[in-house]
Amino acid sequence: MRLVEITGSAKETWHLSKKLLKEIPGIGSKITKEIGNETYLKFAEKEIDFCEKNNIKINLCHLKELPKLLSNCDDAPAILYQKGSLDESLTPISIVGTRNMTSYGKHFIEEFLEILKNKKVLIVSGLALGTDGCAHTEALKNQLKTAGVLAHGLHLIYPSQHKKLAAEILDQDGALLTEFNSSDKPDREHFLQRNRIVAGFSPVTIVVETAFGGGSMSTVSYANDYNREVFALPGKINDKYSQGCNLLIAQNKARILQNFEEILDELQLGKEKEKIGSLFAAREIKLSKDLQPIYDTIASQPQISLDDLSEKLDIPPYKLLPILLDFELKGYIKALSGKQYSII
Repeated sequence: MRLVEITGSAKETWHLSKKLLKEIPGIGSKITKEIGNETYLKFAEKEIDFCEKNNIKINLCHLKELPKLLSNCDDAPAILYQKGSLDESLTPISIVGTRNMTSYGKHFIEEFLEILKNKKVLIVSGLALGTDGCAHTEALKNQLKTAGVLAHGLHLIYPSQHKKLAAEILDQDGALLTEFNSSDKPDREHFLQRNRIVAGFSPVTIVVETAFGGGSMSTVSYANDYNREVFALPGKINDKYSQGCNLLIAQNKARILQNFEEILDELQLGKEKEKIGSLFAAREIKLSKDLQPIYDTIASQPQISLDDLSEKLDIPPYKLLPILLDFELKGYIKALSGKQYSII
């Protein structure tokens, strides 16, 4: 991309002399040697032919053809292959999670996407088994557009169980997207690369369920780097596929997902005429003698930082954090950016 910016076009770059290439700062001998190699030109011609035959659009980053938010990422893909339709007027929402989805995660996705019905949103996920497949399926069920980001070329669908789902996505004016060409297979490294596109595509990423080492953790890292909002669905501490979500919340890498209204407000999708239900049942708050002062101090002002709370109560931050997480999980308080807290 840098060479194209300097020369003005890919064609000019391709025909640039080796001598001039070597004079450009940051261009090493390896790049100089590869530019002009006819093997790459033949490969490109073959790839263009494949795309034309299969109605695949080639979006180029240097021509500003990528979706707006994705193009703002420093590591945006140079090429994004697109089969199907993308409506830029829709608000993207990325949904990620474990392949080993539980009934808890499935119920959340079903309820959330039903609430989104008739809203101008695009559900983005990775077409994998479990959470991804459920997100795409429920989007289609609620007449929402959805886009699957693949970790391989568009010459195949992986997993093969999702061939029918992929076809349904395209039939309902959704899209299949990838940065990989028609010779790229679904290698492990490709899934990590794919995750950055899922994170970069949307202003909000929702982590439904994940274990400590789940692939969704890398998606969150990318979303944090891109300064995008992340929500995580909390769960029981002994549930394997909620432990990753709980950790993200505890480390302030994700906001606790405690009601649907917060997400709609974040995306500026407007409030429902009737109040949208909380994920946690309303309850009367009865706290112990030790915990009541902590809650009361938070309740005494619109929001308070962890450091200020620690100073007012004379309790070290490391002792407060597990208590605050417990309060969040019970729906007493909510965490805001910058380690700020407020009551609900």
